[in-house]
Amino acid sequence: MVKAAIIAPSILSADFAHLAEEIESVEKGGADLLHLDIMDGHFVPNITIGPPVVASIRKITKLPLDAHLMIEDPARYVDELIQAGVNWISVHAETDSHLNRTIQHIRSQGVRAGVAINPATPISALEEVIPDVDFVLVMSVNPGFGGQQFIPSVLHKIRKLREKISSNNYRARIEIDGGVDVGNLDEVLAAGADVIVVGSAIFKSRSSPFDAVREIKEMADRQMSRLDRV
Repeated sequence: MVKAAIIAPSILSADFAHLAEEIESVEKGGADLLHLDIMDGHFVPNITIGPPVVASIRKITKLPLDAHLMIEDPARYVDELIQAGVNWISVHAETDSHLNRTIQHIRSQGVRAGVAINPATPISALEEVIPDVDFVLVMSVNPGFGGQQFIPSVLHKIRKLREKISSNNYRARIEIDGGVDVGNLDEVLAAGADVIVVGSAIFKSRSSPFDAVREIKEMADRQMSRLDRV
């Protein structure tokens, strides 16, 4: 049975002056997951939100919250974010020197644990942790800012990762983040991704976030129904 794709709007591209309304719109439009980029100004050249804002978001939506930790020493903040109400947490392979321990701790708290890799990081960096994670987050732009152009070479990495996961019967889903829109959604899904983070194509769309999510979700459902993937 083919898994349905998960559509995860990224609030990095939302209008923070009207964040509650933007979140409500994508939730009503059929979003499956809400993607939260946590940046510290060190690992990436930007600063975004922390646990207090995450806790406020938790109060206004029933969507699962997906926290992507683009920060140095991510293990320091895992418990705070879990207390704030996140349901998924990904930490970067490039920043955590005790990756297995962090993954195990996240999962022990009943939260889905993922590992993220930058576009230039090879999937070999995941060799020792991929059997233990719930998802792998593949960056298709260099992290730090929304609105960047998709890096096509990432598709080859996703194909290799999908083959590895399928051949070993690992549970991990593949999440992709950066520059995904209606123009490349089909090839992203065909390559093997099934958790799709979308920012600008939803919140900067000419249509409403509601309509943009609905269109992307319908496209994803059609494409996944054509794929021979379990």
